[in-house]
Amino acid sequence: MLIAAVADVFSPRYYMEFLKALEDFNQKPDLFIIAGDMVYQNNFEEYVKIKNALMGKIFCPIIATIGNNEEEIEDKLKEEIKEIRFLNDQSIILTINYREVGIFASIGIVDEPTSYMRKKYANPEMLMEQRAIKMHKNLIRLKTRYRILVTHFAPTFKTLEGENPAFYKQLGSLKAEKIIIETKPDLVIHATATRGKKFAWVDTVPVFNVSFPLNKEIVLIDTEELKPGLEKFV
Repeated sequence: MLIAAVADVFSPRYYMEFLKALEDFNQKPDLFIIAGDMVYQNNFEEYVKIKNALMGKIFCPIIATIGNNEEEIEDKLKEEIKEIRFLNDQSIILTINYREVGIFASIGIVDEPTSYMRKKYANPEMLMEQRAIKMHKNLIRLKTRYRILVTHFAPTFKTLEGENPAFYKQLGSLKAEKIIIETKPDLVIHATATRGKKFAWVDTVPVFNVSFPLNKEIVLIDTEELKPGLEKFV
């Protein structure tokens, strides 16, 4: 199975670079994943531009989660952009190449809520705990032959290497890493770490950081090549 993935375009900031990357992308993926923050500061019109660009190039199912720059337009995205399936703390099962693929997607959790979160939410710690419970339960319940976890925030500190360590807890979560170790999804895709690492193993689980400012391209993942010890993606 070929999976294409991207995040953190922050359109209009990296929109033109994203268009060029999409133009240069000559693969035919079976699944396209968006890990959030495709636009900057809840700009719905910019997301329409992103959608239009994808519709001329991508002809497989597109699954997206919400980034922190899209929380205020989440309902509008779900209601008006039907070509993309938006999930936030939700699961979906797709049949791809005659194989059932289960996906749980979420904005994700952080170990230390930011000042923005503390202003926005009455109890951000409780919110993070609720999201963690949903993540764990959904990954356990997905009994498909292949399971994918998609989060916006980094679900491990391993792909945060390159970022300022003082902000690791506000960018990602060791609690989420523990969930990965306990539930063993086949693949994890995330964003947020714009200066982090592109790839890491969490136990035997491959984790891809598909942030566009870091990768400068649409990330292509061939699931048949993902075996513990592989270093080509590092």
